[in-house]
Amino acid sequence: MMMKVAPAVVVLGQNSVEIARKIIGVLPGATLYGLAGRTSGVDVSFTNFGETLRELFVGGTPIIGICAAGILIRTLAPLISDKRQEPPVLAVAEDGSAVVPLLGGLNGVNDLSRRIAEVLEVKPAITTTGDIRFRTALLSPPPGYHLANPDDAKTFISDLLAGAQVKLLGTAPWLSNSQLPIDPKGDLTIQVTERLVTPTANCLVYHPQTVAIALTDTSVTVDSIQELLADAGLVPASIAGVFAPITIASSPAIHAVAHVFGVPTRFFTLNQLETLLTQGYSVAQAAALTATGKSGQLISSSSHLAITISPQTIDPNTIGQPRGRLAIIGTGPGGSQWMSPEVKEILKSATDLVGYKTYLDLVGSLAEGKQRHESDNREELARATMALDLAATGRYVAVVSSGDPGIYAMAAAVFEVLDYHSKPEWESIDIHVAPGISAMQAAAATIGAPLGHDFCAISLSDILKPWSIIEQRIAAAAQADFVIAFYNPVSKERTWQLAEARNILLRYRKPSTPVVLARNISRPGQTVKVITLDQLVPDSADMRTVILVGSTQTRIIQRIDDSLCVYTPRRYSAG
Repeated sequence: MMMKVAPAVVVLGQNSVEIARKIIGVLPGATLYGLAGRTSGVDVSFTNFGETLRELFVGGTPIIGICAAGILIRTLAPLISDKRQEPPVLAVAEDGSAVVPLLGGLNGVNDLSRRIAEVLEVKPAITTTGDIRFRTALLSPPPGYHLANPDDAKTFISDLLAGAQVKLLGTAPWLSNSQLPIDPKGDLTIQVTERLVTPTANCLVYHPQTVAIALTDTSVTVDSIQELLADAGLVPASIAGVFAPITIASSPAIHAVAHVFGVPTRFFTLNQLETLLTQGYSVAQAAALTATGKSGQLISSSSHLAITISPQTIDPNTIGQPRGRLAIIGTGPGGSQWMSPEVKEILKSATDLVGYKTYLDLVGSLAEGKQRHESDNREELARATMALDLAATGRYVAVVSSGDPGIYAMAAAVFEVLDYHSKPEWESIDIHVAPGISAMQAAAATIGAPLGHDFCAISLSDILKPWSIIEQRIAAAAQADFVIAFYNPVSKERTWQLAEARNILLRYRKPSTPVVLARNISRPGQTVKVITLDQLVPDSADMRTVILVGSTQTRIIQRIDDSLCVYTPRRYSAG
């Protein structure tokens, strides 16, 4: 059974991390949870095992605990109430020698156990009698099938175990290839059909996902689709996907229809539909028939809507392309502890990572299994164009920046390219900016609260703007008495700008004004130093340094252990 939520792999010690990574390798999107203080290199650190496990369980997240089965059972016991709703829960031995399904029999725990056991090269400890005897799970059908009457399944399976035989109506390889006692004269029946039928106690009905819905206009409603389905005698549970031309991929209405039916959306370029269009089919008909293949049967159609049936189940993930997604993310200043949960989720789901090599390396294990597209740090516009082109093909692309992507980083570059060099195929892309902790925020946090009152940020790089503009802004900020965060203060080619900035500031600030030099925050070699404005020279910094220049109100606190704190009071006293 296909899980709608990616699993959580939970470990309590570092010895389990290697096994966990091996399991995650066959479970795309899975998250590794590790106990804080006892694990490293995990996706999420937790301090309270019980609370974390119960929160995951209530949220419907499949749980793979690399620990004793007993601790999982005792932790979750108070929450066990409805076996139809509970997510899969299984225990894996610390050395990978055992895989034990515990909960979630109706939601694919046995199939999940088999997948994990296969990669660990062991046999899963499956104890479900029907599953063992018949080599199939009638209550948990594989992807592409929906059991219409699960309430009748318990008695049905009991009768099978007692010796009853079953006749199979319709086609389903997972049933015909099983060890079910199939007999054309059986007293029990399994019916596989897209049609609306009335189940009975001695008949299990499975609806295969063989129906394709194709739309070409955003005005098509769920009601109109349901009306056509009813006229054709088809059940919504057999819908495999909603298909449409790529030109309307950005329409919320299309995705809303797919959401109602609980299926994905997939899109075709006009070139992919061209052969059928030349044969006289409408765009909707061509899209529906492309989804089901040449053997598909056109059931119903109108000017903007078509329905077809495939003789086999449809895997929408192999047809057309999804709507392309482009996320512009900020990893924070460096260490994974500064990365937001949203950014980590995006990195887990993305297919491609685009960015400067140094920033891609900061992603660490979250980059595993992704296509990396590295480029020089100064090739922002080319990088943005590449990312948009990739996303236009249906990829999920993450453009990786350090700090916050909207502050002197790639978010502006992407929107600049979108604004000035737009291509029609980019119109379908879903673009999202995921913020990160900025360098100036991280720098300020290491020393106290120098940004505690009004502040601004100024880049000293004159590559994209003339020095005359930078000069004006420094003077204006200094005169207004802002705390100033200087980005890009010094490079190999630019050394005089920082000295000139200091000279401008000294017209408005005392030589004793506190200055914070923060370099490589949260990365190896981190240094944080407090000097005064008159000590600020080009040798003080490089491109990995953020400089925070205090206002007239900024103060230094000398603590008893000789450490320093710098802060700017919230209350401002003039004069």
